[in-house]
Amino acid sequence: MSEPQHPGAGQHFGWQPPHATPQHQPTAPHPTTPHPTTPHPTTPHPTTPHPMAQQPYPGYGGLPTPPAENPERRSAPRGGRLRIGLAGLVAGALIGGGAGAGVATLLDDQGSSSVTSSGTQSVTIENPERATTATAAAAKAAPSVVTVYVASGSGAGSGSGVVLTADGYVLTNNHVVAGGGPNGSVQVRTADGTLYDAEVVGTDPAFDLAVLRLDGADDLTAATFADSDALQIGDVAVAIGAPLGLSNTVTDGIISATGRAVATGSTQDDATVLDAIQTDAAINPGNSGGALVDAAGEVIGINTAIATVASGMPGGQSQSGNIGVGFAIPGNTAQRVAQQIIETGSATRAFLGVSARTAADDENSEVGTGARIETVEPGSAAEQAGLQVGDVVTAVGDRPVTTSTELTAAVRSEAPGETVDLSVRRGSDTRTVEVTLGETS
Repeated sequence: MSEPQHPGAGQHFGWQPPHATPQHQPTAPHPTTPHPTTPHPTTPHPTTPHPMAQQPYPGYGGLPTPPAENPERRSAPRGGRLRIGLAGLVAGALIGGGAGAGVATLLDDQGSSSVTSSGTQSVTIENPERATTATAAAAKAAPSVVTVYVASGSGAGSGSGVVLTADGYVLTNNHVVAGGGPNGSVQVRTADGTLYDAEVVGTDPAFDLAVLRLDGADDLTAATFADSDALQIGDVAVAIGAPLGLSNTVTDGIISATGRAVATGSTQDDATVLDAIQTDAAINPGNSGGALVDAAGEVIGINTAIATVASGMPGGQSQSGNIGVGFAIPGNTAQRVAQQIIETGSATRAFLGVSARTAADDENSEVGTGARIETVEPGSAAEQAGLQVGDVVTAVGDRPVTTSTELTAAVRSEAPGETVDLSVRRGSDTRTVEVTLGETS
């Protein structure tokens, strides 16, 4: 089900995940299933007339050269574990877009402008009297940010990661490790240049997160996490990662928005819906899984996607670099999911138990007015709360809902078992429905 695009728009925005940096691309790209774009039913910024669409995961890029062997490389027998936690949509099918104008995809570069760097650098404060906020934040956080290399028979790529524990647990994006497949190899280079073999402990595609364990690591610098719920628009934001394979790259900006609903993936089975932090700090292919930190150098988010401008012409190429609209998974969510993966190999999320589509006052309108419930799962939290097919959810708590993606993101931002108030329109009547959210994996 697609919705009409603005006629004559000429171009549209797209979200692209700061995915692995390509470096030697195989002769045939990683297979993907093309699908028509699905325009966003609403444009929250009236001055931006571009429609919203969803794009599939664009494939896994390659590295020009594999990581060089390091005399300090530490390796141990690999456990070979790869536990995939398949995603189930909380609010159902993704019809229409998220809260921002654009298309949701993962950051990926197909090799048009790859860069190879064989050196590493540390981030330190050489002249404290001249240090800026970004300098101090980077000096604290950079030792906890790593570069992740993934290789398989079909290609290779790189991304970024954040050290969780001194004994080798590292958090990254699911889409960084997914390109390697079940038989792919994973290596991680820490900020000091040491290269480790790694295994995938578990993944959660719904949140686009994965946890790695480095073989033989015992003295890493674990990141410090801040309370991402306390963020304010305009706060300093510093992104650290390996764009285009350039390790320990630092860029800065601000928090542009919080609670931004961003959807990637084309179908219910491969969709990732994020209740994201938006930033204008420059993030590019290879930044995926890296840290977004505050002025104190504490992690507030895991960089995962950027907005891109795509050509409106058939066969046109999208602009894959930074345009100042990037997205990160909130640190509180990332920590909760990572801890569950470390303990059990998978994670759970809040579950409402409905499928929904974007509602509009007129079927030809692209302005969403809520999320219309299409189905209610028997025995679910939604059924127990009395929600019915045809109900239109217009808010979760004090958070407005104008699209189905916003409903999904709002529900996923809650922990399983939390009680929330839904504002529901049923015919001409509007009511508040209290729902205790269920749990799904």
